[in-house]
Amino acid sequence: MHSYTYVIAVDFEATCWEKQPPPQWRDAEIIEFPAILVNLRTGKVESQFHKYVKPVELPQLSKYCTNLTGIQQKTVDAGVPVQTALDLFIEWLKRELKERDLTLPKMSEAEPLGNCLLSSWTDWDFGICLAKECVRKDMRKPGCFDQWMDARAIFRQFYNYRPYNFSNALAYLKLNFQGRAHSGIDDAKNLATLLCKMYRTELRWRSPRT
Repeated sequence: MHSYTYVIAVDFEATCWEKQPPPQWRDAEIIEFPAILVNLRTGKVESQFHKYVKPVELPQLSKYCTNLTGIQQKTVDAGVPVQTALDLFIEWLKRELKERDLTLPKMSEAEPLGNCLLSSWTDWDFGICLAKECVRKDMRKPGCFDQWMDARAIFRQFYNYRPYNFSNALAYLKLNFQGRAHSGIDDAKNLATLLCKMYRTELRWRSPRT
């Protein structure tokens, strides 16, 4: 992580049901799209993107979904289509990157590693949920979502510890979850906090010892 100065933490919330199949077999639709741009050096959240999304395949949220996420039916009914959410996110992303002279990996020949990257907890958000929804709805997935950092995989390797869930990872670093679990925006903020703690720990480990 020391190569990067910024990270964009993302945590989708999606339609879900009680006794549902495993994530890879589930046809979930995104209903909350949050992204947190955090400065890893300072730990400061410098910008955020947040949209609620209206599902169309199964428009009625299950009681299980509402209880889990806290998202109400009227909220998604007033949400934007997922394509609109993606377009608005790309506009936000381009603006924020340009303002801070940031580059995503593989977007510049001069700086192929970039200095900012997208991150989620596990590969589900980008690799399963968004990818499958784009295929089902015949949408072009923006190229920026083809690469991301799986924060859980990095955490396991970095600390040689396998957390059984995200809250356990926070607890391992002596961090308290702030907000409501399974609220996308709160999950994304807490993921940003965890990544900043990992970044500072890595810098300490890399610093010369006297």
